[in-house]
Amino acid sequence: MQDKKDYRNKIANREALIGVGLVIFNFIWWYAFAYGLGSKDPEEYGEVFGLPDWFFYSCVLGFIVMVILVFLVVKLFFVEVPFDDEEEGKDQS
Repeated sequence: MQDKKDYRNKIANREALIGVGLVIFNFIWWYAFAYGLGSKDPEEYGEVFGLPDWFFYSCVLGFIVMVILVFLVVKLFFVEVPFDDEEEGKDQS
């Protein structure tokens, strides 16, 4: 059984909270553009690359922004932790 004071738990919790933050940001981005720009009369929609502007900004650009954010978060904030138990390594010596 793992010790609750294991440093890996603190790292995993921090990274999980970062992931939840990214999900919340993604939802707010999508909702703001999809319903903010998409709630007007369809005749008034602008177009970006042949797509309605609300769809382009919420789905296409939102996807690109999220890919970049996830890449940066993983490179800058996530750390590699060993999965093997440290105690097992001591017993084998």
